[in-house]
Amino acid sequence: MTEIGIIAVGGYNEMGRNMTAIRVNEDIIIIDMGIRLDRVQIHEDVDIDRMHSLELIEMGAIPDDTIMNEVNGNVRAIVCTHGHLDHIGAIPKLAHRYAAPIIATPYTTALIKHQIDSERKFGVKNNIVALKAGETLEITKDITIEFINTQHSIIDTVFVAIHTPSGAVVYACDFKFDRTPTLGEAPDFDRLKELGKEGVIALITESTNAGRNGKAPSELIAHMMLKDVLLGTEESAVGMIVTTFASHIARMNSIVQFAKEMGRIPVLLGRSMERYVGTAYQLGYIDLPENVEIYGSRRDIDNALKKIMEAGKDKYLPVMTGHQGEPGAVLGRIANGETPFKVETGDRIIFSANVIPNPMTQANRYALETKLKMKGARIYDNVHVSGHAYREDHWELLRMLKPEHVIPAHGTIQMHSEYIQMAEDAGYSLGDTLHLLRNGEELYIEED
Repeated sequence: MTEIGIIAVGGYNEMGRNMTAIRVNEDIIIIDMGIRLDRVQIHEDVDIDRMHSLELIEMGAIPDDTIMNEVNGNVRAIVCTHGHLDHIGAIPKLAHRYAAPIIATPYTTALIKHQIDSERKFGVKNNIVALKAGETLEITKDITIEFINTQHSIIDTVFVAIHTPSGAVVYACDFKFDRTPTLGEAPDFDRLKELGKEGVIALITESTNAGRNGKAPSELIAHMMLKDVLLGTEESAVGMIVTTFASHIARMNSIVQFAKEMGRIPVLLGRSMERYVGTAYQLGYIDLPENVEIYGSRRDIDNALKKIMEAGKDKYLPVMTGHQGEPGAVLGRIANGETPFKVETGDRIIFSANVIPNPMTQANRYALETKLKMKGARIYDNVHVSGHAYREDHWELLRMLKPEHVIPAHGTIQMHSEYIQMAEDAGYSLGDTLHLLRNGEELYIEED
């Protein structure tokens, strides 16, 4: 008899601060340790290095892992699915509490090391293990971890299968089924189907876009949208700024390619640009042209913007942080007139990003766009496709894996309810094979 426990630590009541613990008898695997970005009023340029974990828990910014004190078992591993801060951002604050290695894909481990290196409050000494998609790692004689390739809005994203004597528990937060990715391989559909035949006890999956009909568009669509906006114009001598997620390496790769086609020098501005893109380049995930410029510090950014103004806006393509209207980000400082870069009538601001759906972010973004428009900017909005699965992608995953139990995670109760409706259509029954968990709860599953 194998007793499986699914412990919802964080990310089940809200978007962000994702953390799930999976107990196999008395051995525990923690998956993800994320931060809730809107609670610290930023998106990618996070600065909580000197804050205490208890202060951040009280703010609702990181998972309340004090509930782990009540779980009977020993943590054997901390596994991370990808490098977004809502999945790895709490590692510097929480990982030191567990005598367990941190396991992630090579790009994700590099980002985790950056996080740990910048931490000023706690010393994180956990061993960090890189595991590639398609590889397995034995944790105990009864537990093996497997990474299965998928696509998302950051490279090196995986599904995690935790193999037990009674079958697998699969964790699918976050993913999209992109069959024509612009960077990396398509999801490993063959392995997902095999898993379904081998036996899946439980599927824990994000519910972010479960309410959106159809399937999530491929990144190739965003690539073509960007090409159309940047190159499909008769007014090509104007100033252009692109703002996007620094962590979206496939998108950044497209932008840099198009800068070359436009005859412009790509200038990447922002600490997170330096961290995410620089790391991807160092690890060989992307090629960058020789003329690319990357600046992270405020002084270097302002000097670069001054150079762009003096040499001519039409010679450069600045790519920067700030698409959510984050306080202190480069685009926000430009909109406030705090940099040498002056927005003039006809300049194009291209938002290759969606608005994160929470009221504070929406307000920040509205204020940012209004300020830019007042200076004469032309706004190109939502030149973007989502990195999260839509309703029919979720249906497809259920059909492939055929899990006995399904638990929606990574979302608000509204998102979970959309997922539950879809899963009921697929034959699951709420309270029996389909489970709604809230932060702090544990679901018990017994398997022969």
